[in-house]
Amino acid sequence: MQKRSIIATNPVKMKLTREKGKEIFKTYALIILGTFIMSIGFVVFISPLKLAPGGVYGIAIILHHVFNFPIGLSGICLDLPLLLIGTLWLGPRFGAKTLVGVITLPAFISLWEKVYGYAPLIALPSDPMTPDPSATFILALCGGVIIGIGLGLIFKTRATSGGTDIIAMIIGKYVKHIPLGTILICVDSTIVLIALAAFKDWTIPLYSWLVIYVTGIVMDKVIAGFHSNKAVLIISEKYEEIRQRIFDELDRGGTYLNGEGMYNHDEKKIIFTSISRKQLPVLIHFVHEIDAKAFVTILDASETLGYGFNSLKEKALN
Repeated sequence: MQKRSIIATNPVKMKLTREKGKEIFKTYALIILGTFIMSIGFVVFISPLKLAPGGVYGIAIILHHVFNFPIGLSGICLDLPLLLIGTLWLGPRFGAKTLVGVITLPAFISLWEKVYGYAPLIALPSDPMTPDPSATFILALCGGVIIGIGLGLIFKTRATSGGTDIIAMIIGKYVKHIPLGTILICVDSTIVLIALAAFKDWTIPLYSWLVIYVTGIVMDKVIAGFHSNKAVLIISEKYEEIRQRIFDELDRGGTYLNGEGMYNHDEKKIIFTSISRKQLPVLIHFVHEIDAKAFVTILDASETLGYGFNSLKEKALN
């Protein structure tokens, strides 16, 4: 009788492989969702107003309104050479994730150009291609929010949006004393001024800078998460009572920090804890109840990772 060879599979290794597969799927799903959302912002909200909020697609919008070039096609024709130049000058740091974003964004923009067209979302009855002046601010604001959400989803995967980011990185390689963010603002502002020269309308750069500002705020919020937490430092001689109330009423932990008073050099116990915004009034109330002379410092925590808050592992993997 012929013997069969039995290959034992390692269940731990299989589980790790499945988890890695899920993470890869989630990463590319976020990139595709992000570019889909951005495409709506550019075609439906930004382009009809002739705004050019920096980036490759700011240039593509200018080319569309001046020469009637398709936005999606212009975007990818500008993006791919920049990606190639960036890879040659900066090394292969962009990877497949950025390439997926560079390809899917113009594809979605081209789709919306076919499906939606170029008319503004809100128009005057007399001229369907002219946006209502009273609605321009709202449309620009909405466009900035939508693009910011899309960019935030892409950046959460540690991919980049390509385009002028690459130009800023190349300049930053040789001009090291200027922060990369400042260089990027200068590059995008140059594109905004090109739009001013092309359309001869002073409102265009103002609304374009509004879009850039709103996009940055929303993007940061998406990356950090919308959960607003507070970091609290409490100095009190009744620190044990406060500690117990934090445990019992807030179901939170904390850390004791050792300090020393500056005036009389007394040793101090400082409570450091992180809580949600909703828990803050409860904390202030019982601290005052226990020790009216307590010293409390409240700090905004853009994000809190660890037990009881957002997952540190998930954040690191994403």
